[in-house]
Amino acid sequence: MPRFERNQRAAAEVPTSSMADIAFLLLIFFMVTTIFKLEDGLPVTLPKAAAAEQIAREKVAYIWVDRGGRLSINDNIVELKSVGGIMLGKLGQNPALIVAFKADQQAAYERMDDIMEELKKVNATKVSFSADFEPRP
Repeated sequence: MPRFERNQRAAAEVPTSSMADIAFLLLIFFMVTTIFKLEDGLPVTLPKAAAAEQIAREKVAYIWVDRGGRLSINDNIVELKSVGGIMLGKLGQNPALIVAFKADQQAAYERMDDIMEELKKVNATKVSFSADFEPRP
C-alpha cells in the first residue's frame, strides 16, 4: 500500500485586508452619530453691541440671567445665594477664570447688581458682559 505524504497545513491566520475599511466605517459611524452639546443656558435675548471679542471656552464660566430673573451657571439653574460658593470652587480650579454674563436685555439691573455683589464676596473680579454683535453700517 503506497503512503501519501501531506505537506499541506491549514493556515491559522486572520485575514486583515479589510481591517482598515472596517475601522474607517466605524470612525464615520461614530462621527455621524455623536452629539456635541453646547451650553444652552436660559433662553435670553442679548442686547446688541458694536464691537465684540472672543474668549476661549475653558477660561470662561457663564452666568445666564433670563428676563424673569432666573440664574443658570454653566447649564445648572442655581439660587442667588449659591453663586458665590460655586464661583469660589471654579476659581480654585482656574484662578484666571472670567465670569461672563449672558443676560436678557429685559433682565432687571437690580438682579445683575445682586449677582455682582456675590461675585465680589469671593473676589471674582474678571467679568465680561455678552452681547450679540451688530456691525455698524
